[in-house]
Amino acid sequence: MLNLESLLLRLSNAPGPPGFENAVRQIVKNELDSYVDSLETDGMGSLIALKNGPPDSPKIMLSAHMDEVGLLVRYITSDGFIKFQNLGGWLDQALIGQRWQIMTSKGIVLGITGIKTPHIMSVEERGKVLKGESLFLDVGAKNKTDAEERLGIRPGDPIAPSSEATILNKSEFILGKAWDDRAGLAVLIAVMESIKDTNLPFHVYAVATVQEEVGLRGAHTSSYAVNPDIGLNLESGVAGDYPGISQYEAQEKLNGGPAIFLHDSSMLPNLKLRDFVTETADKAGISLQFNVLSGYGQDGAEMQKAFEGTPAINLTVPTRYLHSHNSIISLEDVKLAVKLVEKCISTLDLKLIESLKNFD
Repeated sequence: MLNLESLLLRLSNAPGPPGFENAVRQIVKNELDSYVDSLETDGMGSLIALKNGPPDSPKIMLSAHMDEVGLLVRYITSDGFIKFQNLGGWLDQALIGQRWQIMTSKGIVLGITGIKTPHIMSVEERGKVLKGESLFLDVGAKNKTDAEERLGIRPGDPIAPSSEATILNKSEFILGKAWDDRAGLAVLIAVMESIKDTNLPFHVYAVATVQEEVGLRGAHTSSYAVNPDIGLNLESGVAGDYPGISQYEAQEKLNGGPAIFLHDSSMLPNLKLRDFVTETADKAGISLQFNVLSGYGQDGAEMQKAFEGTPAINLTVPTRYLHSHNSIISLEDVKLAVKLVEKCISTLDLKLIESLKNFD
């Protein structure tokens, strides 16, 4: 029996900046191995797991991305400080004063983003947001040679946030990094466990994609590798239930159940698929939320655009404080997302799949 809480903690703690998802991929591969009939990777590194249906039957693709926002070593200064390149959408103020893990050929090197002490700042400096290009990582190196030879740091080494996941004060909330999209990965794995012994009239592909945070790249190649008939993308949602954010900006709430993105900057969901998911949630007694966002971009957009087009939708686990070292999800929302996706899969049949693809 899958321990969902333990899985979430392990996934959150694993380092996996875009293009360097190996540690996360190994966890997902090990978890999915006993639930599927085959496991392979595409040329980008996305993991494609398949639970076989009858020959020549439709393909249902579940997707979630393995990568998290991170950094990349740009160069090492003569004094041994690390200048870096962002990998993904960081706010400059989220970078300051944080711990990081540099993934070198010699192992993990701990670093911290340095910042000038406020004791010597001018009034003007204290009111400014520091730009990312002015920041650096301090790894305790004596100089450039020490950073290179003793610590093994090289340009191009990936850098992940250093933040240990934990249950928040004995609540149902879990605090950790990278819920975007380790929460979606946990849902994907749990769904595949729930259907492992079910005979379905279609193939089910569970795809853990790479490089979502830098342009949905893994979803592009894996969508063409699978060529799905229906696409369900499992993502972290944008919670709007804390001070400083308005309902207009985001409508999801923690402990409100999973959500559907009705709009984001990358796609609109298939309307028939939207209605099917909504009706399935209603029949199962699952509270379902809806979110309309001005920004965002997610892997469902690539499934939607592959080949001649695929009915696709984005299902989410509400998340507070995305793209930072510490974000929060609810275990109950994760469980309900698993239940919803499992109900959707068990409800689908060949006639319904064909109707979802038909615009007549």
